[in-house]
Amino acid sequence: MEIKTLNLSTHFPFRNPNNRRFYPCTSSAIVAHFPHYLPLPQLSHISSILTSSSFRANRRFRISCITPIDQNLIETPNNLTEEDSTVSTSDSEVEVQSDPSQGIISSVKEGINVEIVNDSIWKQIKEIALFAGPAAGLWICGPLMSLIDTAIIGQGSSLELAALGPATVVCDYLSYVFMFLSIATSNMVATSLATGDKNDVQHKISILLFVGFACGLGMLLLTKFLGIKLLSGFTGAKNLHLVPAANTYVQIRGLAWPAILVGWVTQSASLGMKDSWGPLKALAVASIVNATGDIVLCMFLGYGIAGAAWATMVSQVVAAFMMIGALKNKGYNAFSIAIPSAKELLQIFELAAPVFVTMISKVAFYSFLAYFATSMGTRKIAAHQVMIQVYCMCTVWGEPLSQTAQSFMPELICGTNKSLQKARMLLKSLLVIGAIAGAILGVVGTSVPWLFPNLFTTDAEVIGEMHKVLLPYLIALIVTPSTHSLEGTLLAGRDLRFLSISMSGCFTLGGLLVLLVSNRGFGLAGCWWSLAAFQWARFFLALSRLTSPTSFLQSDKLILSQVEKVKTT
Repeated sequence: MEIKTLNLSTHFPFRNPNNRRFYPCTSSAIVAHFPHYLPLPQLSHISSILTSSSFRANRRFRISCITPIDQNLIETPNNLTEEDSTVSTSDSEVEVQSDPSQGIISSVKEGINVEIVNDSIWKQIKEIALFAGPAAGLWICGPLMSLIDTAIIGQGSSLELAALGPATVVCDYLSYVFMFLSIATSNMVATSLATGDKNDVQHKISILLFVGFACGLGMLLLTKFLGIKLLSGFTGAKNLHLVPAANTYVQIRGLAWPAILVGWVTQSASLGMKDSWGPLKALAVASIVNATGDIVLCMFLGYGIAGAAWATMVSQVVAAFMMIGALKNKGYNAFSIAIPSAKELLQIFELAAPVFVTMISKVAFYSFLAYFATSMGTRKIAAHQVMIQVYCMCTVWGEPLSQTAQSFMPELICGTNKSLQKARMLLKSLLVIGAIAGAILGVVGTSVPWLFPNLFTTDAEVIGEMHKVLLPYLIALIVTPSTHSLEGTLLAGRDLRFLSISMSGCFTLGGLLVLLVSNRGFGLAGCWWSLAAFQWARFFLALSRLTSPTSFLQSDKLILSQVEKVKTT
């Protein structure tokens, strides 16, 4: 049986085998010329579908005729392309067959895009894992460096361990403010690649490298001249004894700011090209350099918190240069820096401003937690530092799901191969992986500080404070990977206004909750319960947005009701 595909207009040509005249495809016309093949009751349902505006919008329809005159019944347009022979619509597929013995329509069945049918959700999950697995290493390396610093410093001095709390806020949390550079790079590069314009990709990388380098220089100067004031304001008058050690750490690591932000741009450009192995190799080497430096400088040479800072700073510079090399291997020049025009700056600002608001809200909330923990005394500061570092180490396993959405979604949402159905299936796959990852991370991530607290400190009081926050820590952790999947999809669809507003609202309400529980004397556990509420609020808001009828993933008009009506005949 031969299958031919019609580009559907208001009418399509239907040929009489006895003469070569063409008739419009209407129920009356077909019955008049082929009464023994198509009875009117069944045909009326088919006609209603063919003439419906929602069906005509999809422009493609399949008819499978297994009659002796099937080749004479359907006229194939001369301009039919090979691609049009794919029997599909964006959201559904219709097949009409005629029974040679009875001469009636035997089945009309609903389906999905043929390519989607062939690719099961489990196969898609495997493809996601091949990308997200190496990408996980990228997100792990940063927190891993700080976790290594925490473990090494904790073995020597509780004072320096406590000083790492405000120091990492300045070094690590402030760096998250510039995640808008990373997200903007991935989004812009992936969108340009979806259109197939390589020169535009290079230009986008060049202007973003300039922005990253300029921001890096600004942060270097900020930490150089205002580092002590930032730390003093953060620790408060009761904990000024932590400032000297914390400032030593901040000043050394601040030297790497330009390299950090340039490295983020090059790393995100590679991820936007769906390559996660090149950046992973760079950060794997950086992690080895950091671990080796920590052991040698801190444990053998006794440099303490300063040695940990030098090891981390050098490893970040090494990572940046290796990621520049990885991008060069793909045919792009990472040393080509272009000053953006006013129009290009506006384009970056329109994308980056909502992302900036989102990231600053997240960073501000975590900083708020650290601020209130700092006011509770040295032991609780140390306990919070250990738990938040382990928590960050675990949550970054969800970031590759966000990156996967940002790298793969743009071509499905607005690229040349647009398919919202594929985008929805991709989101389902990401949520399945997120739920599995959340369960695993919850068990493993909680077991480490519960069963092996001596990896971080030998102080019994600090360990006791750590154990008090294990339950809210678990509840906050298990939902994080799924939240990353949803928010990454919102970023890919550039639904940035909603994302920024929802994150700002979560920060405001979460901050008020932290203030309330702290004033009521709930201690460190109250702060962590607030974090759990913050994470679950983000999840439910993003989920409700993506599943709402106004979501960019739900905009296609389905013909499901019409198909179901025909299936009953």
